[in-house]
Amino acid sequence: MDNFTYWNPTKLIFGKGQLEQLKVEVPQYGKKVLLVYGGGSIKKNGLYDQVVKNLEEIGSQVFELSGVEPNPRISTVRKGVDLCKKEQIDFLLAVGGGSVIDCTKAIAAGAKYDGDAWDLVTKKAFAKEALPFGTILTIAATGSEMNAGSVITNWETNEKYGWGSSVTFPKFSILDPVNTMTVPKDQTVYGMVDMMSHVFEHYFHLTENTLMQDRMCESLLLTVMETAPKLINDLENYEYRSTILYTGTMALNGMLSMGYRGDWASHNIEHAVSAVYDIPHGGGLAILFPNWMKHNLKVKPSRFKQLAVRVFGVDPEGKTDEEAGLEGIEKLREFWNSIGAPSRLSDYNIDASKLEVMADKAMANGEFGNFKKLNREDVLEIYRKSL
Repeated sequence: MDNFTYWNPTKLIFGKGQLEQLKVEVPQYGKKVLLVYGGGSIKKNGLYDQVVKNLEEIGSQVFELSGVEPNPRISTVRKGVDLCKKEQIDFLLAVGGGSVIDCTKAIAAGAKYDGDAWDLVTKKAFAKEALPFGTILTIAATGSEMNAGSVITNWETNEKYGWGSSVTFPKFSILDPVNTMTVPKDQTVYGMVDMMSHVFEHYFHLTENTLMQDRMCESLLLTVMETAPKLINDLENYEYRSTILYTGTMALNGMLSMGYRGDWASHNIEHAVSAVYDIPHGGGLAILFPNWMKHNLKVKPSRFKQLAVRVFGVDPEGKTDEEAGLEGIEKLREFWNSIGAPSRLSDYNIDASKLEVMADKAMANGEFGNFKKLNREDVLEIYRKSL
């Protein structure tokens, strides 16, 4: 285990009826509030009206930025930054899923930056300050509600990058499982794939003596696998929704990665795909991650065997570490298929015509991955296996 310092300043407010806490939290930061949301589902399910009512009751002056895309775009970030500067916004409130929160993080940082917000995403500049913001989460997936990370797409250049700063943690996040009950089945599945993928990214590392961290990762994976089949058949079940909502947050709030550094290559590979084809992030991960695993099985077979035995119930008797590990990977694929996740790029009508383009996008910053450094040919091979 490596030395580490853990710091997470986000206040997590979890449970039924917690929206009322807006009246306690928001006044600490000012009167002018920018409400950021997506395509309008929060208006259909009544959450929008509840949020506005709470803000009006504390005398907030509410401005709005709607239409945040599932893969949030820098063009939308720029609109938000301009609005913040023009109206002298005090506080931002993201109401939605990870995409809305990621967009809000970029707006918050961009509003305090003199140049183009894309400079922050591409790391030409570093966010040293940001407007304060909070979140009301409506989908269990990315964990963006309790971390500083953000992923933004430039559709004009087909680039998609992750970035973050210590100033882009939410001040608070309100997680009411009731607000996730209207999430459709496919998006629910994508969210569960995403949170499992976050755990896998942590799990595959080369650091020794991470017994506690391994067990934490394994427990989250088992929790999702036990709950997912029940949830997809009972989408309005509060207990199942609350379990998955909490698991998604814990998968990427920094607690799993104390003392080591995970891999994160698969996310980079997927970002290149969704930058070109604009597919759901969780869907892309479901396709690519098992193929990343097969490609890197020989790096540390014992790691894959441990996952296979502890999480997927593989019997290791009479099998090499590689054989047991491969069986675990196949069981992961079977599980994701069983809950309705895609398994091939062709499921999104993606063929081999742009593999080279996607590989170039993935390699924009050179070789990547901490479990194993991937080069361009590695990436292409994973894409080919995913067709």
